[in-house]
Amino acid sequence: MTALSDLFRQLDTPTLLLFCAFIGGIIGSFLNVVIYRLPLMMEREFTLFAKNQLQQPLALEDRQTFNLFRPASHCPKCRTPLNMRQNIPIFGYLLSGGKCRHCGQGFGSRYLRVECVTAVLFAAAAWRFGAGIALIGILAFTSALIALAEIDADTHYLPDQITLPLLWLGLLLNSDGLYVPLQSAVIGAAAGYLALWLPNAVFHKLTGQTGMGHGDFKLLAALGAWNGVEMLAFTVFAASLAGLVAALLLRVKKGQYFAFGPALAVAGWCAAVFRTPIQTAFEHWLGNPIF
Repeated sequence: MTALSDLFRQLDTPTLLLFCAFIGGIIGSFLNVVIYRLPLMMEREFTLFAKNQLQQPLALEDRQTFNLFRPASHCPKCRTPLNMRQNIPIFGYLLSGGKCRHCGQGFGSRYLRVECVTAVLFAAAAWRFGAGIALIGILAFTSALIALAEIDADTHYLPDQITLPLLWLGLLLNSDGLYVPLQSAVIGAAAGYLALWLPNAVFHKLTGQTGMGHGDFKLLAALGAWNGVEMLAFTVFAASLAGLVAALLLRVKKGQYFAFGPALAVAGWCAAVFRTPIQTAFEHWLGNPIF
């Protein structure tokens, strides 16, 4: 990490932004793999466990290797492997028209969206933090939030395989106060979990229904570990507002499941990258410092 940080410091600001955008496109391409395959890997793991416990025979598909690296990227319909040109981030999608060269099956707009969003957010993080270890940490933070937001939007699930490492990485980086003091990070993690767990527990007690998944609790705990307890109020408020707007736009009906993870991810990323202007705006609005 130190060597990469030293490399970043050798770049002037425009070059750093372009370099991070370029890296963001590459990482975004890998995130597309994570977004698509990780839920399937979890499902396959559960299926294999169930079959082993019930002593049922494994199908041929169950025996085939399936992880983030194998099999190679291919068309989901005809299974034709993608060539090198199609694997180029952003441009590969545009050059192929977003379709398989063999069968014409569309790949969906998410692949292009994730690569573009990752490139833009990486450049924004570079502009905000400049070269250094803090930037490298935020790029990892950004990547995790993009993957979690997309997976939750697709499956209504926030995998522990991402939320828990994100939580521990935030505490580890803040052990020396990289973003916030360690005490604020630890309290932020605990308070973040309780901030959603407690109202959900009360709601469940009163109605017998679950209003929110446990993955949301863990994600807010991770955001607290990165951003500190001081930014939790903004994060919950901004996420709730974003979730309300999204629910209205999507015309979510009463009793219908709605993914809250993307709203938390957006609010948490804004709290991390634009912490200073957010604090200034809140202090100006309330008339005195609150953080």
